Amino acid sequence: MAKAGAALVPERRTRPQAAEPDLWLLAAPLKKDRTDLVAEKAAELGVSRLIPVFTRRTNAGRVNTARLGAHLAEAAEQCERLSVPELAEPAPLDKVLAAWPEDRVLLFLDESGGGLPLAEGLRGLGAAKLALLVGPEGGFDDEERRLLAAKPFTRAVGLGPRILRAETAAIAALAVVQALAGDWGRGPRG
Repeated sequence: MAKAGAALVPERRTRPQAAEPDLWLLAAPLKKDRTDLVAEKAAELGVSRLIPVFTRRTNAGRVNTARLGAHLAEAAEQCERLSVPELAEPAPLDKVLAAWPEDRVLLFLDESGGGLPLAEGLRGLGAAKLALLVGPEGGFDDEERRLLAAKPFTRAVGLGPRILRAETAAIAALAVVQALAGDWGRGPRG
C-alpha cells in the first residue's frame, strides 16, 4: 500500500487569532509537583513566558523542562488558548537580571513587607511590558533583595499581611494582574 498523502482545506475559522498578553512569570523551582502547578496556572492565567530562576534558597536542584513544557501545553489547551507560553531555560537569578530587557518592568514579590501592595505597583505602568518574580520557599535572602532593589526596572510589591507559599503567591499575583489590568498588553488598564 502506497502513501499517497492527504490534503486539508479549512472551511471556516471558528475564532480569530487574538493578540496574546505580554506577561512573563519568573518563578523559583519548588519541591515535588508544585512547580508543575505553577506552570499550569501560569498558562491558564495568561502568561506568555515562564522563566524558572534559581535563587540562593531554591530547594529544587533541577527543572524537568520537558515535563513543564507538557504542562504548559495541556493547560493552554484546557483553557482554549491559541498559543502555548514560551518556556525559557532555567537560569540563576543574577544572570537573568544581567540580561534583562530594560523596557520590561519586573515586579518582585517581597515577602518582607518592603513593597507596595501589588495593585498600587501596577498603577501608572501605562503600556509597559510586565513580568512578575516569585521567590522560593523561604523567600529571597537579603543580598538578593538588595540586588533586585538596585535595578532601575524593578519594583517591590506585596500580596498582603500573610506569608504565602510560593505557588500560592504566584497564582494570587497573576490573578490580581488579570483582574485589575485585563490581559496585560492588550486589555483594559487601571
